[in-house]
Amino acid sequence: MRLLVTRPEPDALQLKAQLIGMGHEVLVEPLLRVELIEIDPEDVDLREAHALIATSRNAVRALARSQQATSAADLPIYAVGPGTASSARALGYSNVIQGPRDASALVGTIAQRADVNAGPLVYLGGEVKAGDVAGELRRLGFHVQEPVVYRVVAPQRMSAPIVQRFEAGQIDGVLLMSPQTARIYLRLIRLHGLDEQLSAVKHYCLSENVAAALGGVEALRTVVAAYPNQPALLAAIARGVVNLP
Repeated sequence: MRLLVTRPEPDALQLKAQLIGMGHEVLVEPLLRVELIEIDPEDVDLREAHALIATSRNAVRALARSQQATSAADLPIYAVGPGTASSARALGYSNVIQGPRDASALVGTIAQRADVNAGPLVYLGGEVKAGDVAGELRRLGFHVQEPVVYRVVAPQRMSAPIVQRFEAGQIDGVLLMSPQTARIYLRLIRLHGLDEQLSAVKHYCLSENVAAALGGVEALRTVVAAYPNQPALLAAIARGVVNLP
């Protein structure tokens, strides 16, 4: 299949390599650009932290590039799911506590293991957060700081080569990893007048929430991963290949 990967760099390249290994032709069009933000030590001093919380790979990348990275070297990092946890370890952090894939479920892991009477928990997040991890922890009595360590920026248009591929019917499937990405994709499809070209395109969605964000296009073909993780999404794509007429 000819597949379009829409996730930001550098994760898009890793996903592209896996899809090529499965025998697909792969195009990459990131629909979000990630900008890392420095942690201001006057606002949050990591030397005083009891532990860190990361619910995305971008959060640990921002931490690793921070001027306070050395101060965080030995701190426990509560990471949501295996992807964020493996990224933290790959960046040199050894005290990584892998929690569930769901950010809200991570709260239970933290509540069981962290000391509510110790220093603050520092939740490394983006400008937009999917849930209220900090609020849930505060209701349990924890002191939580929330520095914004990255933001995502959406493109104003799709690149011309990708638009031409859609117009020529040369894209068989699109991978969508988040509701935000799905909404941006839908906006750009409408901007470029490509709605009619989608009738033969399968949209491989990481979760039901991602698929729901595509609700504005009639007769859109969606395939939802059995679990909200990349291996399950790749498995759904593999089944799609088998089921092709």
